Formats: sequence, structure tokens, C-alpha cells
Amino acid sequence: MPITNVVVNCTDVQRSVEYYAKFLEVELIGEATAERAVLDAVTATIELRAVEAGREQSTWVGDDLQKGFRHLGFKVDRLDERAEVLKAAGVEFKLDPLDAEGKVRICFFYDPDGTLLEMIQGDLQYAEMLDAEGVARERALGVPPRPRFDHVAVTVEDRAATDAYYRDNFGFSFIGTIEQPHDPRGFRIGYLKSGDTVLEVFTYEHEKSSRAPQLDVAGFAYAELAGDPPPDLTEATAPDGTTVYVDPDGFAFSVGPTV
Repeated sequence: MPITNVVVNCTDVQRSVEYYAKFLEVELIGEATAERAVLDAVTATIELRAVEAGREQSTWVGDDLQKGFRHLGFKVDRLDERAEVLKAAGVEFKLDPLDAEGKVRICFFYDPDGTLLEMIQGDLQYAEMLDAEGVARERALGVPPRPRFDHVAVTVEDRAATDAYYRDNFGFSFIGTIEQPHDPRGFRIGYLKSGDTVLEVFTYEHEKSSRAPQLDVAGFAYAELAGDPPPDLTEATAPDGTTVYVDPDGFAFSVGPTV
């Protein structure tokens, strides 16, 4: 079942609403409060939740060798034009626009509280296609009229184990791979698709670090998947009482109604 919602903690909800609306053209659902706002990102919602600034230091680092959450990805048109608007506004970039493996154009930048975001333009040309029907469904989505949520990227220890877990419990399908032959760390990417959303799975031959999820500090908190509670995973509780599950690589998610 797909990713239906992504919870992002922020220190100023209104500031983040304005940021996501201006740069990613999300649409506010209902009314924003000082504590919470829900944004329509076409294929999923982005839920902004307020946390106290400086309450606790985030342990997330922008090193893809740290297992667990890495970034949120959005499919876009006119990537370079959008990047120029971001730069003119003083938004911090991690990676300027470039042509990447898989014949797509990408860039990486940060939201006001340091959550790493990616824009992607074009259809991925996979090094190995594993599910032709899944790839066809992905490409049938076409060029988005406004940026649409596409994926959550995670670094994992064992791609096969991750594939099996999310396939068996949530119906994700491993649709293809991208190789990174110039990366000395032995970097590979796999794509697990469900509905219109994707888990982008990073693996490395290099040694990786671990991180426990932090549900009450600024930044990515957890994703919500449609489905039933999974078996045999560590549980945590979000500030609003939501039960959150933590997979073996430290990626946090809740479960909600099947869509």
C-alpha cells in the first residue's frame, strides 16, 4: 500500500506552509494552526507539526551512509527554472541542478528546518527493470501540472531484506535499479513502488552508521503507510500519541487506513 502522508516537524508552521506553497505548489487542506497544517502534494499529503526550537539537537546528518531517512523527493517540470526561484530566495542547496544516472535531472535543497528535499525531472531509465508493469504505471503519471510527492529515500543495510519486508507487509514492488559506477562507496539504488509512491532504497558496500528516529525534533518525523500494523517491529509514540514503527534500519512509519 502506498505512502499516504509524510510528517515533517517544524519550528514555525506558518513559515513552512508558505515555503512549501511557494516552492512546491502544495495546497493547504483546511486551515493551518500554530500547531499543525496539512498540505496536498498530489499523491500524498505533507503534514507539518510544530516542535519547540532547540528543545533537542537532531542527530540526522546529511550523509547517505547514515541508515534510515535520507530525503523527500518531488517530481517536477521546469526544474532549472524552479531552482533559480529557490536560489533567488536564498534557499540553501546541497546539490545544484545536474543530469544524473538514469537520464533524469535533479537537485537537492533544504526546507526551513533542515529537511532535505529533492526535485526530479524526467522518467528514470533503469539500469535493470524488474517490474515492467510497475514502470509503465509510473511513466503513465506523466509530467505533473504542479510538483507531486514521489518518494521517501532511505539507506538500508540489506536491500533484499528491505524488499521482502515491504513487499510482504505493504505490497511494494521492486520495479528497478540504478547503478552509480563512479561512486567509490559501492552505491546502488533500488525502487520499491506502491500505488503512485516510492521508497527509494540506497545501499552501500561502505560501512554505515545507525540512528534512532527522533519524533519530536525539527525535520522528518515519519511516513504513514496504508495498511495494517506490521509484526515484530520496535514501537515508539509520537507527541500526539500516534504509534510509530521503526524498521531494522531506523526508518519510522505509522500505518493508516487502506486506500
